[in-house]
Amino acid sequence: MTARQVLERFPAGAPRGSWPAEEFAKQRRLEGQPAEVVMDLSSDSFLVVAPNGEQS
Repeated sequence: MTARQVLERFPAGAPRGSWPAEEFAKQRRLEGQPAEVVMDLSSDSFLVVAPNGEQS
């Protein structure tokens, strides 16, 4: 399993669902930073993650 760094957390129960997380990840990718959205079931959150060591 690849180590990943959490860039931001968004509550899954938010009215817009995963959209804020997807928008945040898109901005990071536009800046040249790899980012993806994953669901953390234990915390009921959407996480924006990047491969470990990619955060500037």
